[in-house]
Amino acid sequence: MLSDSEAEELLSFLTPATRPDVKGHSTGYILGLSGNRDGCRFLRSKPDILNALFALTSDPSIAVVKDCYHIFINLSADETLHQILVSDVKVLPVLLKKLLDPEYIFSDQICKILSNLTRHGKTCKTVFKVLQEDVGLAQLVEIFCTQGFNKKANLHYLSPMLSNLTQLPEARDYMMDKDRCVIQRLLPFTQYQESVVRRGGVVGTLRNCCFDHVHHEWLLSDAVDILPFLLLPLAGPEELTEEENDGLPVDLQYLPEDKKREEDPDIRKMLLETLLLLTATKAGRDVMKAKNVYPITREFHRWEKDVHVSAACEKLVQVLIGDEPERGMENLMEVEIPEDVEAKLKEADAKEQEELEKEQEKMRQEEEEEKRKRDAEGTEEGEASGLMR
Repeated sequence: MLSDSEAEELLSFLTPATRPDVKGHSTGYILGLSGNRDGCRFLRSKPDILNALFALTSDPSIAVVKDCYHIFINLSADETLHQILVSDVKVLPVLLKKLLDPEYIFSDQICKILSNLTRHGKTCKTVFKVLQEDVGLAQLVEIFCTQGFNKKANLHYLSPMLSNLTQLPEARDYMMDKDRCVIQRLLPFTQYQESVVRRGGVVGTLRNCCFDHVHHEWLLSDAVDILPFLLLPLAGPEELTEEENDGLPVDLQYLPEDKKREEDPDIRKMLLETLLLLTATKAGRDVMKAKNVYPITREFHRWEKDVHVSAACEKLVQVLIGDEPERGMENLMEVEIPEDVEAKLKEADAKEQEELEKEQEKMRQEEEEEKRKRDAEGTEEGEASGLMR
């Protein structure tokens, strides 16, 4: 790592007046430093260098600006630097202002930095506060939902940022304000095929919003109609009976033979977790049973190969086909669990997780063994073919 005198010399090169080639070598060197934990921790102790680097995000040299943004992406991935970046370097007002520029070519890098900075609660609150003061969540959602807002950036990483922001009750309240129609605008992105990042962030946002059970009836009502958007990515081409089809929401009836399910297992798991959250209240369970959710989850469970996703599906199915809870326990989110029972449940969850991981590893080994056998058979056939010639 650099000595204090070497750090001072490096700082002297990080100025707008420095020759572009020298400046480029300096930012390139720091980019390498920022790629590992020790380098990030070293830079954490050098706020003057960080401020100089951030000033260079407005440099005339595109190469220098690109290096600087990549440095801040790396630094923002380290939680220990979050407060320095938002409080000392004060990156937020500048980044948010540039994000509003539809011509700015580094908006994707800005989205990644903001996504990183909102991953942890304390900094997430700071980002939300500055966002509301300078831009407003309304403007952020508008940018996200406007296709082609920025012709030079795709802005996909705004999606995990929104998901992170909805960790906060105040952000969820905004998203589910009945007069703003925000959540409705996000729903179509659960099937946005161009980007798994955008799909995943939106599904994460919906899942976070569903933790507030007071909104469940509204979310399931015609005003929002969230159910088809959560179910359709899980539905496949399997043929259901006429009775099963007729009970489903219209968008899920008689799906074509080439219907494909969500390809990402993490997103499939989040979708199932969101549906499970919506079963927390009796009203939610009644709607989901009336909308015939079970046949979709039944066929999905038969198809699913990932043990963790399959386990999430089983939990949902148990609620859908199980008996209703006793009187006074209808809202599963408000049931008070005794400490000893909670401890046993956590122990059972840990054991279940361990067993799932073992099963996943066993399946992986079996697949590798099967692949080795196929490769060996292919080699033998090739050798036999060569002998015949």
